[in-house]
Amino acid sequence: MTDTAHKTATVTQAPRLALPQLLPWILGIAFLLVMPFVFQSNSALTIMNQMMILIVFALAYNMLLGQGGMLSFGHAVYMGVGGFMCMHIMNMVEQNNLPLPLPVLPIFGGLFGLGLATIIGSFSTRKAGTVFAMISLGIGELIAACSVIIVVFFGGEEGVSGDRTYGLPVFGIEFLKQIEVYYVLAFWTILSTILMYLFSRTPVGRMANAVRDNPERAEFLGYSARWVRFYSFCASGFFAGIAGGLFAINYEIVTGENLSLTQSGAILLITFLGGVGFFFGPIIGAIVFTLLQSVLSLQTEIWQLYVGALFVATVMFFPGGLAGVLMMHVPAWKLGKLHTLIVPYIKTVIPAGIGLLGLSALLELVFHVRHAVEGDTEITLFWTVFDTHSVLPWALALIAAAGGFWIARMTAPDLRSAWHRANTPDRRPA
Repeated sequence: MTDTAHKTATVTQAPRLALPQLLPWILGIAFLLVMPFVFQSNSALTIMNQMMILIVFALAYNMLLGQGGMLSFGHAVYMGVGGFMCMHIMNMVEQNNLPLPLPVLPIFGGLFGLGLATIIGSFSTRKAGTVFAMISLGIGELIAACSVIIVVFFGGEEGVSGDRTYGLPVFGIEFLKQIEVYYVLAFWTILSTILMYLFSRTPVGRMANAVRDNPERAEFLGYSARWVRFYSFCASGFFAGIAGGLFAINYEIVTGENLSLTQSGAILLITFLGGVGFFFGPIIGAIVFTLLQSVLSLQTEIWQLYVGALFVATVMFFPGGLAGVLMMHVPAWKLGKLHTLIVPYIKTVIPAGIGLLGLSALLELVFHVRHAVEGDTEITLFWTVFDTHSVLPWALALIAAAGGFWIARMTAPDLRSAWHRANTPDRRPA
């Protein structure tokens, strides 16, 4: 072989994953492993367990909405039936002393969710858009009604409960403590997230995006839009069933509420809040929603009003969700001009935040005056006790709301100008 032949010969090597691509996954896994040592109380572990369950469910739902463009109003059904199946297997382990360890139970919930999704998807994925949404709504209400009728499986109004400690111990762990359950959920959350991300990189996952954007063109290229939607629907049902299994392990009870339209609406809100156009969007949405539900609900009785207002504002002004807001800053960061937005943000966002706090204070005052027990005139706002019959709290809240929004409106043009400069490349001299 000549030297020329040596120079022209090429060796095909497998592509390697770069460190920047692996870094978010490494940080996420490390974050889950370290969190129990930072927040050691059982209440904190319970909140984190709820976050992980919602993360898996939201990512599964995003496989439909974000990747496939299929709006479902009944996707809680697949999570619910997966949880019921997992709970029945948990009871079978207790009654028959089956040598089945607790950490493998979510796979049965996933398989049951996959089976149900295969049956329903065989006819519901023929069409997308409004037709699919209405079919999902009807199926969700149908199965939710069956939860009261088919008592042998759904347990009626009381649901199905069990005891996770009767399973086969794993390395001597009987899952009596909340931290032991946490690591089971963390393992399945990491595994499910990785598998769903890899699915989005497959040809089916890529074609789901094409079918979402232009199904006619995908058909013209030789791909069946119906079968692409069907495969995505089945995969979503599988991971939703895994989320149901995690729910059963964590709470040891599953009821008809897990199948309800309320649960389906909540996961839709979570996914939109985080951002349907990004893989990590539902993760952000699940974390924020859980914090609002768990922490904010302890501070105020009208926390659902704030969550609803946040959802409406996100849909109207930030269609990309919270993840979209973060990704909007990537061009400025790549141009090295992200630091130029710090001062304009401070001048606009802080007054706007003060205005929102003032508005929320007015809402709290009105709610307290309308619904408080007769003679109860004291309210705690921002760790300070006020008399609702006094003019001072009303005046402070009104000044904060009106002044904050006015200052934010006055500084908004400067922020827009700074944003334009930060996202515009510098002109190079000729």
